[in-house]
Amino acid sequence: MNVLVILGVLFLALIIIVPLIEKSGMRVSNEASSKMARIILPLIIIAMVIQLLFYLF
Repeated sequence: MNVLVILGVLFLALIIIVPLIEKSGMRVSNEASSKMARIILPLIIIAMVIQLLFYLF
């Protein structure tokens, strides 16, 4: 039941947030997106290691 509630909330958020982002006209330059890409991958790796430690302990 909880999974259905979470999926419902995520679906509603997508329905609301995507049109707002499209209307805002926000553009990301290539330099900014490359900076974000360099930051996101290490953050994902750190999150995976933390989750592994929580799982083990």
